[in-house]
Amino acid sequence: MPTDLRARELPGWVDPAELYLSGPAAAEYSFWLDAGPDATDGWSWVGAGRPAEEAPREQECAASPRDDAAGPFSGGWVGWMDYDAASHSALSAALPGAARTGRVRADRGLWADRFVALDHRARRAWAWAPADDLDAFAAEVATWRGARDEPAAATPVDIAARHTPDAYAALIERCREAIREGDAYQLCLTTRFETTASVDPVAAFLRLRRATPAHHGALIRVGDHALASASPERFLEVADGVVRTRPIKGTRPRGANASSDEALARELADSVKERAENVMIVDLMRNDLQRVCLPGSVAVERLLEVESYAAVHQLVSTVAGRLRPGTRVGDVLEAAFPAGSMTGAPKLSAMTILRRLEGGPRGAFAGCFGWIGADGRADLAMVIRSVVFHPDGAYVGAGGGITWRSDAAAEVAEVGVKARGPLSALGGALPPGW
Repeated sequence: MPTDLRARELPGWVDPAELYLSGPAAAEYSFWLDAGPDATDGWSWVGAGRPAEEAPREQECAASPRDDAAGPFSGGWVGWMDYDAASHSALSAALPGAARTGRVRADRGLWADRFVALDHRARRAWAWAPADDLDAFAAEVATWRGARDEPAAATPVDIAARHTPDAYAALIERCREAIREGDAYQLCLTTRFETTASVDPVAAFLRLRRATPAHHGALIRVGDHALASASPERFLEVADGVVRTRPIKGTRPRGANASSDEALARELADSVKERAENVMIVDLMRNDLQRVCLPGSVAVERLLEVESYAAVHQLVSTVAGRLRPGTRVGDVLEAAFPAGSMTGAPKLSAMTILRRLEGGPRGAFAGCFGWIGADGRADLAMVIRSVVFHPDGAYVGAGGGITWRSDAAAEVAEVGVKARGPLSALGGALPPGW
């Protein structure tokens, strides 16, 4: 659905929360891609759209720079992609005899052609719309004022866990057994926490955003489904002929005071297990990107950096490569999705083992979300630290990378650290033992 859009700078600065809550929040198909509360860098986008669930995979990746004054996103698809659909597709292509569990919906999204782009560093904002509608849209945006980011306290809801802590610990031992047998080097074992209660996605996102802010936050509403995320992991960025990924492997909670916080960050940076896990996924992502990049162009730009967020410290690396001419967005997704940080290595073997062990679908969790522009640019983040809403309730996924050196008690505790924030935003608490 390509549309030739125009941008117009708006007077003054308005907080993205005020814009979204005063305008698009009431729409059935709306989005707020968020750089975080009090952000001093990055971009936020706020708007509404029309149904366009299938992501534009045939779009050729942008190969040359353009003026980014009004933001890297100039209109296109906004939504999320399902982990299970991508896993089924990858396994079926590589292993024709692989068992399938029926058709899985691949994408949920909308087409955005009327939205506001906000540059947090420059404190400037632009309205984007078709040329013949730009005047009217800018006038409409001027009325999006008055709402405040004041999340109501969550109503308590019951949470059920797919696995008990003991059952999850037993699965960790089965992962270690598979590693001992040489079937994998690392496995990202996950579980799910869910509720059948009806929870307002907007209120839940405001609570999540305030408690665990992140540079790739999002609230995306697609009919009777929604995704609220405070993701710290950028999966794929495509711009100017370059593709970049920033896998996270390695987590520690924040400390109760400055000294304990510093000690936990240092422990993460020095952990032999966490460093090995991160490097395995870096190697996997290098291999994935080499399938679509020019020979010799894939490089590790940053390795084993500790990034700190409100609830956790994370160990992050960055891999990038120059795309071959004519590469499509779908080619990049086929090469790299599902992300290695959410599967393990080797990827195909890891996905096969995890499908057998986890005992249920991941759904949108461990998939990706964000935007794919009509010009072939893209910015997609991992669906982690997220809540997925559907007509029968909502769920939160969480997990961790298992290696031969994994300690079951520590891995169980890590799942709890990751799930606590999204569950609290829902009004739930970790079930006993987690």
